[in-house]
Formats: sequence, C-alpha cells, structure tokens
Amino acid sequence: MKDSYRINTVLKRLVAGIALSASVSFTAEALTQDVTARFRPDSANPLMNKFENTTPLSAICLSHMPQRCKDLNIFSIEDRAFKANSNSPILPGADLRNAAMFKVPSEWRTLYVTHETTGEVEPVEFRIAGIGHGWQLDRPPGVGGWTLPGQNWSSRWINPPAPCQGTGYLPAGSAYATFFWIVPEGAGACGLAPGVEIPRLVYVSLQYAYELRTPNPLTMSSGQYTGSITYTMGPGQDFDFGDVMIPDDSQYTFNFTLDVQHTLKVEVPPGGNHIDLIPQGGWQAWLNQGRKPTRLFRDQTFNISSSSRFKMQMECQYPTGDTCGLEDEAGNRVPLQVLVTLPNGLTHEDDSPVNRQPLRLSGSGTELFKPGFYVDRKPGALHFEIDRDDVSQMLDRTAATYKGDVTVIWDSEV
Repeated sequence: MKDSYRINTVLKRLVAGIALSASVSFTAEALTQDVTARFRPDSANPLMNKFENTTPLSAICLSHMPQRCKDLNIFSIEDRAFKANSNSPILPGADLRNAAMFKVPSEWRTLYVTHETTGEVEPVEFRIAGIGHGWQLDRPPGVGGWTLPGQNWSSRWINPPAPCQGTGYLPAGSAYATFFWIVPEGAGACGLAPGVEIPRLVYVSLQYAYELRTPNPLTMSSGQYTGSITYTMGPGQDFDFGDVMIPDDSQYTFNFTLDVQHTLKVEVPPGGNHIDLIPQGGWQAWLNQGRKPTRLFRDQTFNISSSSRFKMQMECQYPTGDTCGLEDEAGNRVPLQVLVTLPNGLTHEDDSPVNRQPLRLSGSGTELFKPGFYVDRKPGALHFEIDRDDVSQMLDRTAATYKGDVTVIWDSEV
C-alpha cells in the first residue's frame, strides 16, 4: 500500500510538472496597422463612386504636404512602436547594404477582403509609397557625420539618391533627425553612407506612405469586408534596411476594413399607392359612342435613389399565373400586367436599359438591376395594364368593380 501510494504521488507530481512546463511559451508579435475605407454615396457628387480612405493620418500627409499627398493619392502613417538598431559601426563609403539603406515593398500586391455576412470576396491592391524614420546617433559625430566634401549633411537627406524622391522634410537637432522620402512604384533600394564612422545608429520610429486601390463599391453588398496582408522585415525581406540596421520586429501586418453603406430608396408621390385603371382618353368614348376601350392602364411615377444592386419582386392578393389579378364581387378574375421602367444609370446585368420590364411572381427578368453610377432621386415608372382580350371579357359581364392588392418590392439583398 505504501509503495502504491508513493507511486501515485510521484505520478501526480510528474503530471503537474509536465503541465507547468507545457504552459510556458513565448510569442513574438508583429507590428500592426489598421487601414479603413468607406463608401457612402454622395448626392452632391453622384458620379464619384469610390471608397474614401478613413484611416487617421499622421506624419507628412497630415501637416507637411497634404496637397501633394492628395495629388499622389497616398496616405502617411507614423509608427512609434517600430525600433531598429545598428549591429556594427557604419563606415564612410560603405556599400549600400552596410549603410543607411531603405527598400520597401513599393510594387502593387493584391489581398482579398471578405464580407462578414455573405462571404463575398473582393480584391484590394496595396503598396508602400514612401519611407521615413526618426533616427538618432551619438555625438560625436552627430548629424554632421553624414557630411561629404561639397555636400552638407542635411541636403543629402532632403534630396535622396534615386530612385527615392525628396519631400523637403527634415526636422533635426545636433544628434537626431526625421526624414521622409517618396518611393515610386517598383523602385529598388536607396540610401546613404556617412562621411565619417558612425559607431551607433538607432531608428526610433517608422514613417511610411501607402497607396490603395479598392474595388468598385457599386458591385459590392452593403456591410463590412475585412482582410489582411503581412510583410516581412529585416535583411533581404519586404522591408529591408540593409545588413546593419536590424528591426526589433520581423513582420508588419496591415488589417483592412472596407465599409460599404449603400443607399436604396424609393419615393412614391402622395396617393400613388391607389391606382385607378382607365382607357386612353377616359371613359367618355365608350359611354357616349359605345366604343369599347382596347386596354385599361395607369402609369405611376416614383423617384429612386440607388447605389447598390437590387432585385424587384411582386406579391399579390389574387395570384393569376405568373402575375397578379383583379377580381370582382362574383369572383371573376382577370390578369393584371405590371411593368417597370428605371431611370438612366440603372440597367440589367448585361447593361441594357430597363424599359417596361414585366414583373413576375417568379421574379424572372428582374433578378438583378445594377447602377452604373449613383442614381439620386431620378424618376422611374410602374406600368399597370389589362390587355385587350381581358378588357373585352370584363365589359361583356354585368357592370362590376375589379379590385386587388399588388405589392412591389425593391430588394437590395441580391
């Protein structure tokens, strides 16, 4: 019994020790940045159907050169969580990889964002379009360590070597500075070697600009789409600062949220929900001259605002085949034809105009309408008709009133 107790006690301690050792782990976290954009139709500018970048700006696009950033369609961010340190002195005349080197993923890359509810997937293109740092070094040599014969240290940082482009931005002190350079699409590395040995260099922040290409919001569903892209950091990686400057983090992840806020609004004039069908020119020709009308009809206008795809459906009090019907007190029923005409800018899937398109209970023919641009309070029409043969049957019967409810539905859940 003692041996059994001793064995059980050892096993319990062993299991506890295994559980404890298994729970100890270390995870390196990547730097992250949220990128947000929103589409909301603007009645003041209905032809501007693009996403608006809603990521809060920092760095140069916020204060130093907002108009140039707008012209270049770039947005700037400062990340003070980023740090990089030199692993050896930087020598005068050093080759680029052993100097202050900067190479960023300036080529376009594609990521995919997914609708949080429907699972629809859309492509987004993204690239890094500018690079900057706050840097510090020992004094001596201080900032003058970057001076070359005939070249002041500050002019070298303000006017970088190709392929990078200067921005005129260089707040500085005796042993620190902050710079920012524009990086053209697909550009390679650029950088500087000092004029004297720099024993230690530190990057205390990362600044960058990005450019974004978003999908056509008019083809997207309302709601939020999310996705991410991760870049590597370090020597020979996506963000490459050479072989001397080693960043603390090895990855940089961008998390994207695209918010689509569509408009679909239909306005029917007061009283427009009550439809009286009459012949062309009214009933006088029949009452006075005995001429039977060939059809009964009424066109009801409406105003529609739409930035999204939609479908149209119909519900009936008296279904008749694939359409609605009207019925008299005796139960006699005639089919009612309901058609729709939509304004310019709203088309079928094949881009053809929507002109007197029949509405069916099956939804056939009205499964998808799409905007070519944001349509803002433009007039359309519903056409209600009873065909010639059915009108003749109605008039051959004892005078009666035909009635029925028809519900027309504009549905953005396509």
